[in-house]
Amino acid sequence: MAWVPAESAVEELMPRLLPVEPCDLTESFDPSVPPRTSQEYLQRVQIEAARCPEVVVAQIDPKKLRRKQSLSGCQPAPEGYSPTLQWQQQQVAQFSAVRQSVNRHRSHWKSQQLDSNVTMIGFPPLLSIVSRMNQATVTSVLEYLSNWFGEKDFTPELGRWLYALLACLEKPLLPEAHSLIRQLARRCSEVRLLVDSKDDERVPALNLLICLVSRYFDQRDLADEPS
Repeated sequence: MAWVPAESAVEELMPRLLPVEPCDLTESFDPSVPPRTSQEYLQRVQIEAARCPEVVVAQIDPKKLRRKQSLSGCQPAPEGYSPTLQWQQQQVAQFSAVRQSVNRHRSHWKSQQLDSNVTMIGFPPLLSIVSRMNQATVTSVLEYLSNWFGEKDFTPELGRWLYALLACLEKPLLPEAHSLIRQLARRCSEVRLLVDSKDDERVPALNLLICLVSRYFDQRDLADEPS
């Protein structure tokens, strides 16, 4: 195969549209000095192009790459912490029954005005409260609690609220809700790693939330491997 000069090879891919007089590519080039004519401008473009390397290698920070990849799924459960498949299936079935109960009561409570103060975590998620929430309110409260959970430890009160909000979340999921529940499952897996004992009462609660997000809401890539 005949050797083709680099400049000729480039012109085959990008044909020269404007005539440019030959220029000395070794001449002193000061980019701070503006060109005086259009011909000089084209020559300067030619000089800049000639000084560009033929191959450019991007410098990738491995730490950033690993951090981005860790956001895609949950942290694996420590040995002995992961629930059985049967347990997960039972929780999904029970959760489905709870959602049906919420839907039955929704029409009874939806005409009642919801006091914004009751959405604080200090109040239990009573059926009379959660049944009156529209999807915008459910998503808003879920976002607030998820962000709060991102900086705080897991508590039983928080778990009850998160469970109730998931029970009120309608399918198919809106994009914002989809992102929130995945964020929630990942956070649960992170907190679970910090629990010292598998007998800690937080473990089954964290497992439950991960289970519901992954198996009921079809985020299977976040599911725990059965023990």
